Amino acid sequence: MWRGGVVVPAHWWDGHPNFGDDLTPWLLPNYGVLPIHRVASRARLAGVGSILEFLPSDWEGVVWGSGLMHGEPHPLPKANVLAVRGHLTRELIGAPADVALGDPGILVSRLRSKPRQRWDVGLVPHGHHRQHAAFRALADTTGHRIRVVNVHQSAERVVREIAACASVITTSLHGLITADSYGIPAVWTTLDPPLGGGAFKFHDYESTITPGASRFVPFAPETTLGDLLRSATAAPNGAVEAVCDGLEAAAARLPDALEGAGRFPRDVLRVLAGLP
Repeated sequence: MWRGGVVVPAHWWDGHPNFGDDLTPWLLPNYGVLPIHRVASRARLAGVGSILEFLPSDWEGVVWGSGLMHGEPHPLPKANVLAVRGHLTRELIGAPADVALGDPGILVSRLRSKPRQRWDVGLVPHGHHRQHAAFRALADTTGHRIRVVNVHQSAERVVREIAACASVITTSLHGLITADSYGIPAVWTTLDPPLGGGAFKFHDYESTITPGASRFVPFAPETTLGDLLRSATAAPNGAVEAVCDGLEAAAARLPDALEGAGRFPRDVLRVLAGLP
């Protein structure tokens, strides 16, 4: 089991990691990597999330499924890129054309079986939207069993709750990705306050799963639950399986790639030992 530092998303500094941020430490041990969160300049692995802008241009670590937040060039010529989130990120960082594509969050259904269905609809607001009154009001729609999923729970619990829904409406990218992993019809929308980078990360992800198409539906105060559900569709199973296969093939290369990515700061051993 390789042990070492992974890039820390900015959310970790305020003590409230969002669902996508929490996926890296949840996923990686299944692929022979025990991660320790570190600032970008001292990390050797970038995993799930819109985190590549945190990396300096001379960064020499390993990238596995990460993405950009903004649709602007950010070359990483010295990085060992095993996988990136989508075609848009690949082009903007200058990664090879044959690099694996996809967000590692799509692998959740290969690690956890689908639970029994408990709800008709899962509302999955991004952490910035958890108090959005009009979106939360959709949960009051009669005739449906509706779950508002709190993305500030553990990754394990968020995955389990989303997977137990018959359909998903989300402003969280990893809410959409989790639904896609389990073949659940889903739709995404945007709310105020807008997320950093806007819709770029959604379009980047969709370039691998639904190229040329989007399941985005605009949201307005008068938008009903039915309006959104009519546009909810499941991701093509063949595309999901192909992306999962590519990401797992890239993950199999992680231990060897990380051994060649340089030694880690000495205090990593102190962290592992639980020392201050």
